[in-house]
Amino acid sequence: MRLQIRDTIIEFVRADITALEVEAIVNAANNMMLMGGGVAGAIKRKGGKEIEDQARALAPIEIGEAIITSAGRLPSKYVIHTATMGMDFNTDYDIVRRCTRAVLELCSEKGISEVAFPALGAGVGGLDVALVSKIMAQEVFKAIMEDRAPKRVYFVYYSERDFEEGVLAYRYLEHLEFKSIEGPFLTVDAVVFDDLESPSRIVLIERKNPPFGWALPGGFVDYGETVEEAVRRELEEETGLIYKDYRQLKAYSDPKRDERFHTVTIAFLGWASGEVRPASDAARGQWFELNSLPEKIAFDHRDIINDAVSAVMRDRKV
Repeated sequence: MRLQIRDTIIEFVRADITALEVEAIVNAANNMMLMGGGVAGAIKRKGGKEIEDQARALAPIEIGEAIITSAGRLPSKYVIHTATMGMDFNTDYDIVRRCTRAVLELCSEKGISEVAFPALGAGVGGLDVALVSKIMAQEVFKAIMEDRAPKRVYFVYYSERDFEEGVLAYRYLEHLEFKSIEGPFLTVDAVVFDDLESPSRIVLIERKNPPFGWALPGGFVDYGETVEEAVRRELEEETGLIYKDYRQLKAYSDPKRDERFHTVTIAFLGWASGEVRPASDAARGQWFELNSLPEKIAFDHRDIINDAVSAVMRDRKV
């Protein structure tokens, strides 16, 4: 079973991980790198004791960390050993998440474009296959969104029963992929007054892209960005102004507020001063008197402006 998210292909397969011709396979190891049973034992038997010797030379490592060795006689090039447990053989789902993240970070650091995971912690550790698979899938999806994922990721299950449970994570990734395309999309909008004590003017930009009209400065929140960071960035990109004393006004989530698709915006109000220098998605930008706004204002931005004016008036009365 295969799906592609952005530039990464993800495959769920029933196979012996030691037989795969991939760049790197993952070993669910103990922190001392003693390769006894389970996947580790199979890697040692088929790949050679030199794999264990190389790993032992780097041990002990912290639980949740990962190291890399050669793959000996295995068809893969590398083995990435991640410590899912200590010598007490206890593990948990938080450790699985840390181990998956450590493997993906090591792949990014070493330029490894292809990696195969077993169900970490589900063998000797006794964790639920479906749950560990979902955790691993979450970390792979996050790495994809942050442009640090390998080009190909395999989820590998030895038995039919484990494969059937692991495939639940495949469905989960399909859902995440669909939701990331479907939306709703998160945006920010900046109400910028010339003064918060007695505002008389507001900044609007004329949109360069459809839907056209005058609008509040704003745009989409980037992955890994807070809404506060996004509104500052968008305002500076589109107008050259620096937001001051700004705060959240409210969220606007009517599915029909944006004729393109479903967007939810977090609106802010604050003030700025200076000349508007339009750039980015703004064809023009200028200060408008509040009693002389343009007739065509895009989206629900006229409502947002009215709400912001009302909020400032309430603050003055307090």
